[in-house]
Amino acid sequence: MSPATSPDSPAAAAAPLRLVTWNVWWRFGDWRARREALLSVLRAEQPDVVGLQEVWATEDENLAGWLGERLGMHVAWSPSPSPQRWQRRLARTGEDREDSGSIAFGNAVLSRHPLLEERVVHLPSGGGEDEGRTALQVLVDAPHGVLPFTTTHLNSSPAESAVRVAQVRDVVRFVADGHRRAGGGYPPVLTGDFNAVETSDEVRVACGYETPGPVEDFVLVDSWRFAEPGAHGLTWDRRNPWVARVHQPSARIDYVLVGLAPFSGHGSVRSVRLTATDPVDGVWASDHAAVVVDLEP
Repeated sequence: MSPATSPDSPAAAAAPLRLVTWNVWWRFGDWRARREALLSVLRAEQPDVVGLQEVWATEDENLAGWLGERLGMHVAWSPSPSPQRWQRRLARTGEDREDSGSIAFGNAVLSRHPLLEERVVHLPSGGGEDEGRTALQVLVDAPHGVLPFTTTHLNSSPAESAVRVAQVRDVVRFVADGHRRAGGGYPPVLTGDFNAVETSDEVRVACGYETPGPVEDFVLVDSWRFAEPGAHGLTWDRRNPWVARVHQPSARIDYVLVGLAPFSGHGSVRSVRLTATDPVDGVWASDHAAVVVDLEP
């Protein structure tokens, strides 16, 4: 390691901790071309920690593992216990019609730094079909302290706000427990595809400062509040042809929520922006844009 990149050098001390959340659209469309585009975007962004949703896996290969190997990152993977809904969709619309019943679906985390712990919680289904939604939590051994990092993917129907509220309550308790287990370091981070706009009950409950959250004295801040005034952060954007065909309005439904930073500013949000808002060599990597957040070291 050169002095310029040593953890004790001024440059390293000033470098932010870069986080990304991205729904990678499972195995839909031309997934072989899309995974190359996913890799290209992540390689350009050089994140420290990535939360991925709609990750696929077969008996022989795992998308998160494929990306992690090429990016030199540690991988945590959480398959859904009930992937049948997704497998039925793939059988109707995907390239893998014959093999769709054997393809797993879930969440994953990529980390440039070692993972100290991995945990998973199964989220409530609300009485309808259990979609096998989970939250995956890791403790990251980051350069300036342990980062408790959780990623999740909530139910998707626009009519399921009540289900998502119940899921959020369980997720936030899980995040708060991870924060206690980390024992200090960075504030807790919750990422993922909430399938809900920023004014929704589920996002307000998750944050816990406009609507009471499930854990007393525990608050998460939507990182987009630190963006430039007027920035919309549309992660589900009709500019993307895969979104336009669904005939739903553009929205911000993917989040990086960060716990309140101490007075020192350690772990506070330095910047937030989108990436993957355009095709890569003619290929849209996903139907979602990714959110990139830099935290102060």
